[in-house]
Amino acid sequence: MDASKLKWIYLGLLSLIWGSSFILIDQAMNTLNSIQVGALRIVITAIFIFSVGLKKVKLIQRHQWKWIFFTAMTGSLFPIFLFAIAQEQLDSSVASMLNSLTPLHTVVFGVLFFGVIVTKRQVFGVLIGLAGALVLVFAGADFNPSQNYWFSIFILLATIGYGLNVNMVKRYLNDLNALAIVTGNFIIIVIPGLLILTYTGFFGEIMNNTEMQIAMGYVAILSLFGTAIAKVIYNRLVQISSPVFASSVTYTMPVVAIGWGLIFGERLSVYQVLGGAIILTGVYLVNKKKKEAVA
Repeated sequence: MDASKLKWIYLGLLSLIWGSSFILIDQAMNTLNSIQVGALRIVITAIFIFSVGLKKVKLIQRHQWKWIFFTAMTGSLFPIFLFAIAQEQLDSSVASMLNSLTPLHTVVFGVLFFGVIVTKRQVFGVLIGLAGALVLVFAGADFNPSQNYWFSIFILLATIGYGLNVNMVKRYLNDLNALAIVTGNFIIIVIPGLLILTYTGFFGEIMNNTEMQIAMGYVAILSLFGTAIAKVIYNRLVQISSPVFASSVTYTMPVVAIGWGLIFGERLSVYQVLGGAIILTGVYLVNKKKKEAVA
């Protein structure tokens, strides 16, 4: 198939997969607690990644393992748990909109710690995005008083981790095979994930609890598609299009997530939708490239 058509198919698949990940977390947490969801997601994803990526580990040089560790913490371990904890109180659609802060934090930490040069427009975009997050949070607190919107802080921390992770990969691991990076990350975090899952009593209950088995199915789908397969699709999308086009998935994910949320009975106020739109406007300004001069 022609690349110009295939890239739109990949974009649609990523939007569907990543946009659906939030409702999968939400459904799994009807039975499992947030720590079990996070730990189980790590373990299942590790099993899948190891089955295809262990041979790539030999590509990691000794001096790179330090950055493999840091990217494992900021890009995988902490965000996986932070999103699950946040969704104890927040609807999946709200979590998806707050996740759109990731590109903004990528720019902020790129400037602060990695020498990235930004334009005034990008700075303006970051400020608009943060304003949108505040609108989303405070509007939600009024519209859904039964939910604790202070849990938005956990998503904020997760997106900070994602922002740091992207910059570290670009600066220190850019020449390393992508599958090797992911496999190395999960080699580091799978044992903590397994120990945490064991400590929660998961293995002692799962065999005799049908509801837990169903919840595990949701996490398995999330792990295989939302974490592992989606990374492969995303890398391929970048190859056949451009990073700018690939990043547009940030705009389409919340649409899918909101749709799933409405199907499962979540409610959003007009002001929350407005807050989400403001965040995406900020993300657009941050990622917008200058037009080339016409000769």
